[in-house]
Amino acid sequence: MNGMPQPYGLLAEVTHQCPLHCVYCSNPVELRGRQDELGTDDWVRVIRAAAALGVVQVHFSGGEPLVRGDLETLIAECRGLGLYTNLITSGLGLTEARAHSLVAAGLNSAQLSIQGDAAESTNLVAASKRFDKKEAAARIIRDAGLPLNMNVVLHRVNLDRLDAIIDVCVSWGAERLELANAQYYGWALRNRELLMPTKAQLDEAVSVYERRKAELAERMELLWILPDYYEPYPKPCMGGWAQTALTVAPDGVVYPCPVAAEITTMEFASVRDHDLEWIWSKSAAFEAFRGTAWMPDPCRSCPRKEMDFGGCRCQAFALTGDAARTDPVCMHSPDHHLVQDALDRANQEDTAGGETIRERLVYRRPTVSARGR
Repeated sequence: MNGMPQPYGLLAEVTHQCPLHCVYCSNPVELRGRQDELGTDDWVRVIRAAAALGVVQVHFSGGEPLVRGDLETLIAECRGLGLYTNLITSGLGLTEARAHSLVAAGLNSAQLSIQGDAAESTNLVAASKRFDKKEAAARIIRDAGLPLNMNVVLHRVNLDRLDAIIDVCVSWGAERLELANAQYYGWALRNRELLMPTKAQLDEAVSVYERRKAELAERMELLWILPDYYEPYPKPCMGGWAQTALTVAPDGVVYPCPVAAEITTMEFASVRDHDLEWIWSKSAAFEAFRGTAWMPDPCRSCPRKEMDFGGCRCQAFALTGDAARTDPVCMHSPDHHLVQDALDRANQEDTAGGETIRERLVYRRPTVSARGR
């Protein structure tokens, strides 16, 4: 492809159906219904095309991917192509029989999400009381012979419980725990005022993370995903826009990152209409922010431009309405006041009056069913 970068990861969002209603949901505000989902043959074609592009890892996500009855077929296709497969799941709907059939098809690993250390936090954040099902899913994953990876999104509501959250993951047998500080796109942006932690909370959490990482070094890997609002410079945009990975949504539209669907001023192509190789290498959307030539100042003349690539295009659009702007997280961005204002509000004394957090949170209420096929 004449110097074109090769993607190594495919995020296969096989459905938007989900049993949870998370207040920080990263799926698009406009979900794709079951009737819009790619069929089995289409997904097989996508997987083969991704392998031809250089992809070596396929992460099956959603929504809740377990609602797809053809998941085993897709995993088996990956195995036949020598691709590593990972299931990203809420754990709801996972049975022993299903886990064994997924492993038999060739599944390599599973990542289980939790919202906190108890049923109360799961109910508050995801409007679900099924914390017990998550614990059962952890056991089922381990018993099926899969490495148990876990993920928790951290925010103002649960950050003070970080020690207890880590304890839960240790007791469930996790080999790896991703501590993902909330990223404010889509649904999370709607709840930013309630989810943004204070600086004091974050500093304490960092201390907990560093202590537990050293303590558990021989037992469990801990990863800390930065809360970039508190950083002086933005995070790299997926290693650079359209450089290392791609996402295929349930309806077949292809994006350079999982939240790019929120950039409504851009037109992204679908595998229903174009080959995946053409979308990756030639489509206008994927070419738009590749490299550094597109950058305005201050990014254009910044010595960090090859490090953070101007920051996150999705965040730039979410906060300014222009995906080509410098990410407002950057201290040099002309729009940095948008982030600083949010931080100032987060660190003020709560003025909610008599309202509870539950009354103020805006829950994701999918319009599509989470029933299995």
